[in-house]
Amino acid sequence: MQVLSVCIVILFSLLSTVCAFSADANDWAPTAADELRAIRNNAESPARKQPVTVLPALAQDRVGLVRKVQIDTSDRPIALTFDLCELATVTTGCDMQTIAFLHDNRIPATFFAGGKWMRTHAKRMKQMLSVPFFEFGNHAWTHGNCALLSSRGLRAQVLWTQAQYELLREEAIEQGGRPDIPPVPTLFRLPYGRCTKQALTEIAALGLTVVQWDIVAERGAVRTEDAARRYAASLVKECAPGSILLFHANRVPTGTALLVREVVSKLRAENWRFVTVSELLTLGRPVLVEDGYFTRPGDNIALDKKFGRDGTGSRVRFEGE
Repeated sequence: MQVLSVCIVILFSLLSTVCAFSADANDWAPTAADELRAIRNNAESPARKQPVTVLPALAQDRVGLVRKVQIDTSDRPIALTFDLCELATVTTGCDMQTIAFLHDNRIPATFFAGGKWMRTHAKRMKQMLSVPFFEFGNHAWTHGNCALLSSRGLRAQVLWTQAQYELLREEAIEQGGRPDIPPVPTLFRLPYGRCTKQALTEIAALGLTVVQWDIVAERGAVRTEDAARRYAASLVKECAPGSILLFHANRVPTGTALLVREVVSKLRAENWRFVTVSELLTLGRPVLVEDGYFTRPGDNIALDKKFGRDGTGSRVRFEGE
């Protein structure tokens, strides 16, 4: 009888573990709400426009864009980064195939999230905040162009996003999330990679380190595993210790999940070590530049005209101006 009781306890323990694992797996599965334009667009300002946590200004020698980190040891760290962009005019999605892959394989990653995207996908945002090896950077409120925005508009794009992050962090902790979620992002990524020297100075004054990339990962449509393998093989050849790779996780473009799996597989096979951008910055010397671009200087200037100051083609004016 005692043996039977012990067996029953063990069986229930195993079932509980399996059920908990299944529930967790289901939590990370894509849903209809993760699709492009699935959630009603809301272009209003956040409930709080000023963050409670104010970061100290950066030192003058840290003003600029970090394109990569110079590593002077035999270590092979590399940072995978994912932009979560959303304009004022439309809602984007949440690429849970990519995010779940990173989560399930415990791969550190840095997400640069727009403030409006955070609010649109508040449930997913709070879920991702619970992952200790995910970190979040600021990607402006509605993807405003930092080369065209006024000082007032730039501050609003940055600070509204900081405040929205704080609101979701507070909710996440109240709902049982880990208590050590960072108070606010300390990293910033420029929408379109566009900036001016003045913009960089103003962002540094707000305490954020501007992080670009040295490798654009998504270079075309990835619809098949064969295409993903070809792109991944090309990307890995370009990687160097301290590289920062640019991806997206907002369902724009498509095929990112296939590509990420192949890139991760190939990098692991060559003994690369995945780290967040914050960790990467502690491992070597940040390579700072003054001009943002995708793969060569000037290749993003045409986007000024295409998307306008507010990142919306001037169809909706940014009220923070």
